[in-house]
Amino acid sequence: MSNAKKDFRVDSLGVQIYNSEAELALSAASIVQKHLQQILQQKQSAAVLFATGNSQLKFLDALTSSNNIDWSRIICFHLDEYLGISANNSSSFRYYLRERVEKRILPQQFHYIEGDTLEPLKECDRYSKLLTAQPIDLCLLGIGENGHLAFNEPTVADFNDPYIVKLVKLDSVNHQQQVNQGHFPNIESVPKYAFTLSIPIICAAKKIICLAPGKGKAKVVKQLLEANITEEFPASILRKQSQANLLLDTDAASLINS
Repeated sequence: MSNAKKDFRVDSLGVQIYNSEAELALSAASIVQKHLQQILQQKQSAAVLFATGNSQLKFLDALTSSNNIDWSRIICFHLDEYLGISANNSSSFRYYLRERVEKRILPQQFHYIEGDTLEPLKECDRYSKLLTAQPIDLCLLGIGENGHLAFNEPTVADFNDPYIVKLVKLDSVNHQQQVNQGHFPNIESVPKYAFTLSIPIICAAKKIICLAPGKGKAKVVKQLLEANITEEFPASILRKQSQANLLLDTDAASLINS
């Protein structure tokens, strides 16, 4: 974290601010690389949860270009997926991760949530069992415009959720965000429901790296760091996670009092 412009904590959450998104992406890739190297010195494989979205793009480019990770020993999972969408649909998270991660690194395994399953509840159970078969060594996150983590929307987030994977109805803010980011042509085409990993399984990861670059995240970041910790703003739970780090660029950090 030494090349961060600022490095501080808000409650238990580590916060690092970088001069640009490019600098943030390279630093995040370096942090992940070193963490995975340490894990692989201690055991045969490491489990990683991947996020999707525009906030991850430059970081994933930097990470998958690294030759210093033995990807054949990495088991991959992802945080969420739309219900009723095929793996070949360019708007699906499986497609995003297959093209940007799996094809580039050739991991030991990439376990995907089957969004187009005919039995969604069985799929929740199947994926939950895969996740609990080994500890999650690293969770990569972004933050939604409504403060969601994965698809834990303010309307459904539960800091003490008994479920590991569940089906949720997406709210209107999330629908609009998907359109604004270019993932769907209009709100009508955005799926109404999605699979998501729950807050407790995300927080159970041994290390959490959350990326929130860009001026569009400035208000979200301010609320995350300065408002109350509440399920009405799910990302606020990160302030209770000593193993978590929030990486910002100066645009995203422009409204916080630090």
